Amino acid sequence: MSFSGFIVQLLNGLASASSLFLVAAGLSLIFGVTRIVNFAHGSFFMVGIYVAYTLVERLGTGMGFWPALVMAALAVGVLGALIEVVLLRRIYKAPELFQLLATFALVLVIKDAVLWLWGPDELLGPRAPGLSGSVTILGRQFPSYDLFLIVVGPVVLGLVWMLLTRTRFGTLVRAATQDREMVSALGVNQAWLFTAVFALGALLAGLGGALQLPREPATLEMDLNTIGAAFVVVVVGGMGSIPGAYAAALLIAEIKAICIWLGVVDIFGISVSFSKLTLVVDFLVMAVVLVWRPWGLFGRPQAPSRYVGMQEEPLRRPSKVYLIAAAVFGLVLAAMPFLTAGSPYTTVLMIDLMIAALFATSLHFIMGPAGMHSFGHAAYFGLGAYGAALLVRASGMPMELALIVAPLVAAAGAFVYGWFAVRLSGVYLAMLTLAFAQITWAITYQWDSFTGGSNGLTGVWPSAWLSDKRAYYWLTLVLVAFGVLWLRRVLFSPFGYALRAGRDSALRADAIGIDVKRMQWAAFVIAGTAAGLAGALYAFSKGSISPESLSVGKSVDGLVMVLLGGIQTLAGPVVGAVTFTWLHDTVARNTDYWRAMLGGIILLLVLLFPQGIAGFAKQLFDRRRHAAGANADLQEAKA
Repeated sequence: MSFSGFIVQLLNGLASASSLFLVAAGLSLIFGVTRIVNFAHGSFFMVGIYVAYTLVERLGTGMGFWPALVMAALAVGVLGALIEVVLLRRIYKAPELFQLLATFALVLVIKDAVLWLWGPDELLGPRAPGLSGSVTILGRQFPSYDLFLIVVGPVVLGLVWMLLTRTRFGTLVRAATQDREMVSALGVNQAWLFTAVFALGALLAGLGGALQLPREPATLEMDLNTIGAAFVVVVVGGMGSIPGAYAAALLIAEIKAICIWLGVVDIFGISVSFSKLTLVVDFLVMAVVLVWRPWGLFGRPQAPSRYVGMQEEPLRRPSKVYLIAAAVFGLVLAAMPFLTAGSPYTTVLMIDLMIAALFATSLHFIMGPAGMHSFGHAAYFGLGAYGAALLVRASGMPMELALIVAPLVAAAGAFVYGWFAVRLSGVYLAMLTLAFAQITWAITYQWDSFTGGSNGLTGVWPSAWLSDKRAYYWLTLVLVAFGVLWLRRVLFSPFGYALRAGRDSALRADAIGIDVKRMQWAAFVIAGTAAGLAGALYAFSKGSISPESLSVGKSVDGLVMVLLGGIQTLAGPVVGAVTFTWLHDTVARNTDYWRAMLGGIILLLVLLFPQGIAGFAKQLFDRRRHAAGANADLQEAKA
C-alpha cells in the first residue's frame, strides 16, 4: 500500500469514471425526456465496442483507428434512432413498466444478434496509435491511453452541458424533462424530439463502448454488466442531472480504486478483503445515498403528487363461474402426473411453472395493489432457498419444518429492507430494492465457508416420502395454491383495501388516517414471505442452490412475468409466469438463438397486448358482457 500505488489507482479510477459517465449520461438524457427505463442501454455500449472492432479491422490500425471509433458511435446512434421510431414510438402511451418490458426484450434480441454476427469468443482490439505506450508516474508505469480517457470525460461533459444550455435543442430537452405535456402543447414536435434524444443517448453509449476497445475485450456479458453500473450512477447523481452523473461516476470509480489499493487488511486481527467489495461497492454507495438523500446527490426532491392517477376498477370477488373454472383447473393440475405418466420431464416442468407462479404473484402483490416497483425481488426468493438449504444441511432440520422456517428467513430480510424502501417511491424505490438484492447476492457469492460461495450448496433433497417426483409435485401444488390464495385473501381484507387506497392517492389515504408507509412495509414482509416459500420449494426440487437465485436476472424474470400477464389483474402474474417459463424452456431447447426468439415473442406480445395477456382477456370478456347486457336492455325496451 505505497503512496505511488495509491496515486496510480486513483488515476485508474478517473479513467474508469470517464467510460462509465458516457453510458450514464446517455441513460440519464433518455430517462429525463422519454421516462423510459431503458434496459437496452447497456446493449448499445456492447454494440459500440463490437462495431468499433470491425471498423478498425477494415480501416486499419493506423490513421483509420480514430475515425473508426467515431463511426462506431454514430452507427449506434442511428441504431438507437431506428429502434425508437420503429418500436418505442408505438408504445409511449402504454404504461411505463411495459416500455421497460419492451427494452428488456431488446436486450435479448441484440445479444443474440451480436452472437450471430461476431460469435461467442472474446475480441480484443489493437492498441490506440500514438497512445500505445505508458508514462512514468512516481516510478510506476501508467498507460497513456488511460490518461486520454481521463481527459475525454470532462470534455464530453462540457460539450453536453453546452448543448443543453446554449442551444434551442437543449432548451427543449430541459423543458421536456420538466413537463413533456406542456412542451407538446406549445407546438413542439414531441415525436422527433424523443427520437433525437434517444439517438444522442445511444450515441454516447456507443462512444463509451468504442473507447473501451483498447482497454478490454468485447464480450457478450458487457450489456448487463454495464447497464447495472450505469443505473447506479444515474440514480446516485440524480435522475436527469448530467453533472450529477459525472460526479457519481467519479465517486463510485474512486471508491472501487481505493478498495483495490487497500487489498486485504487486518483489522483487530480479522482479515478484511476490500478488493472483494468491488463487486458490490457501487450498490452500497447507492443504498447509502438513497437512504440519506432519496433524490440523489444533484437531483431535486419531488413534491407530493396530487394526481390521483388512472381510475382502476375495484377488485371484485370471483363469480360462481370463475370459482367453478378454478376448481376444474385445480383438479386437472392434481391429475397431471397421471395424465403425463409417460413423460417424467413434464412433471418437473410443471413444478417449475408452479414455483414461478408463486414467485410472480408475490412480486405482483407489491407492484400492483401496493404500487411499489421492485427490481430486487429475487433477494427474498434467494433468502428462502438458502434458508431452507442451510437449515437442512447445517442443523439437520427436517425438510417439512424447513419449509415453514425458510419463508420466515425471507420475511426477516423483507422486514429490514422494506423499512428503508418504503421511504422512497418510483424509480428510486426500485433501485434501492436492486441495491439490497445485489448486496445480498455479493455476500452469498463470497461467503465460501457458509453459503458455499460461487459453487452454492448441493445435497438439498426432500424427505424420503417425497423422493418420487409425483409426490413432490402434489406437495408443491398444495403449497403454491395456499400461497396464491393467501395473497388473494389478503387483498380482499381491510388491509388490502387500505393498501390500494395508499396506492391510488397517498395524500387522501393519509388524510383519512391510514398510515401508508406502515401498510407498504407490511406488504413487503407479506410478499417476501411468499417469495421465500417459492425459493424453499425451488431448492428442494433441484437438490441444490446457487447465487444465481439472487441475481439481477432472477429479479428481471419476475418483472417480465408480472408485466407479461398484466399488472392490473389478479390472474396476470400466474398467466405471465406460466407463459414466460414455458416459452423459455421450449425456445431454449429448440434453437441456439433462443434469446432472440424469446425477445421477439415478448415484443410481439407487448405490441399486441399492452395491458398484458390476462388484462387483454379480461378486457375482451368485459366488452362482451357489457354488449350482452346492452342487447338484453334493448330487447327489454322493445318488448
